[in-house]
Amino acid sequence: MTLSSKLSDPRLFRQYAYVDGKWTHGEGGREEAVFDPATGEALGHIPWLEAHQITATVDAAEAAFVHWRALRVDERCERLLAWYDLLQANREDLATLMTLEQGKPLPDARGEVEYGASFVRWFAEEGKRTFGETIPSHIPNAALGTIKEPVGIAALITPWNFPLAMITRKAAAAMAAGCTVIVKPAGETPFSALALAELAERAGIPAGVFNVVLGDPPEVSRILCAEDRVKALSFTGSTRVGRLLLEQCANTVKRVSLELGGNAPFIVGPDMDPKEAAFAAVAAKFQTAGQDCLAADRILVHESIHDAFVEHFAERMAALTVGNGLEPEIDLGPLIHRQAVEKAAAIVDDAISKGATLVAGDQSQAPGENFFMPVLLTDVTHDMKIWHEESFAPVAGITAYADDDQVIEMANDTEYGLAAYLYTHDIRRIWKILRALEFGMVSVNSVKMTGPPVPFGGVKHSGLGREGGVTGIDEYLETKYYCLGALGSVSGS
Repeated sequence: MTLSSKLSDPRLFRQYAYVDGKWTHGEGGREEAVFDPATGEALGHIPWLEAHQITATVDAAEAAFVHWRALRVDERCERLLAWYDLLQANREDLATLMTLEQGKPLPDARGEVEYGASFVRWFAEEGKRTFGETIPSHIPNAALGTIKEPVGIAALITPWNFPLAMITRKAAAAMAAGCTVIVKPAGETPFSALALAELAERAGIPAGVFNVVLGDPPEVSRILCAEDRVKALSFTGSTRVGRLLLEQCANTVKRVSLELGGNAPFIVGPDMDPKEAAFAAVAAKFQTAGQDCLAADRILVHESIHDAFVEHFAERMAALTVGNGLEPEIDLGPLIHRQAVEKAAAIVDDAISKGATLVAGDQSQAPGENFFMPVLLTDVTHDMKIWHEESFAPVAGITAYADDDQVIEMANDTEYGLAAYLYTHDIRRIWKILRALEFGMVSVNSVKMTGPPVPFGGVKHSGLGREGGVTGIDEYLETKYYCLGALGSVSGS
């Protein structure tokens, strides 16, 4: 059975790049297979564009920018809202595509489609509120103010763990601002991006405004970073690659926004019900099979409730079901590829060799070679990989702490600063720890923290800028100041 036969609308499955409103194949004959991580079966193939085809995409985006930015903001809004409606109408097909290429359970994929669509609607409306300012004048007979203008072409490089939402969160903001976009999706999950392109075309978004390029990641990135006509670059992915892209963008002085790695602490205070906190920690750790920059990597539990917490965590973790995301009642799908499984195993082996206790995690039960059964480690210490590295796997490490000052120091002991979780009912502890945590986002007594109104982003080596919220569109806008002097007046500096 082919992938397209599993969709109500087979046209949503595309095996071409999308450039200037046209479905485009590679001219050099290079292509790459895309695999279902749950079964290892090839889902299809995508072309690798040649360098001149990437440059031609920039040409198309440049030409389209002239007309797209000139549209009234409400006209751009109408097209984005039409795109939103089509995402909602095709949610089941989009979710099926996502599960097949990424592996996450179908209910999670449906949730991502809803989440991704919500950014299109949010920024369609936010585009109407990109106000300038009137500045009280210190210059006689002059009016001062600012207006907001789109930066130009935006290159968007997106990851495989959220193959739809990471595109819409960037693209909707850029397009609402009046920019045209060039999307480079992950090679593991291109079909969600191409389905977005198909629906954007149906929504009446003009040719050249939304483009999807495919090819060798380093080659495509180098071309887009070196292109002076590309004025902004937004990337979600590893800190290592983010640093490289930032260097490559330096010569063209681009507007750069980066959402990079995470190493989230999950802090549990002594006043918490250990069962309630443990169940929340399981939810925070194992979302997307741990392949999530918000996943709780270091679980820090007050020593007075540590043992009870571990018992309840193990109980809840044991109830999780692992399998093909298309099957019913599945909690965790596969990891994205075999290398991810090998990395997870290496992190577990390193921890055990340095004194961690393996409470649960029998890999002989894995239903396939890309699956990794949930692991629970206790007695995790600072010298282990699991403490410092973003595992991106269903591996939970628990450490006991004695007091608030110690746990603040432990939580901040990382180069990353994306997200942190805090579970306690003591308002004094909440305020003290909340202010002391060196993270861009802190969620108190809640696993869910993201959404369209949220300024998503981190500090330290977790990135630059924010996505979503009222600030997300600013990444794609320039502020132009004006001074309107009265004719005949004498001006000065």
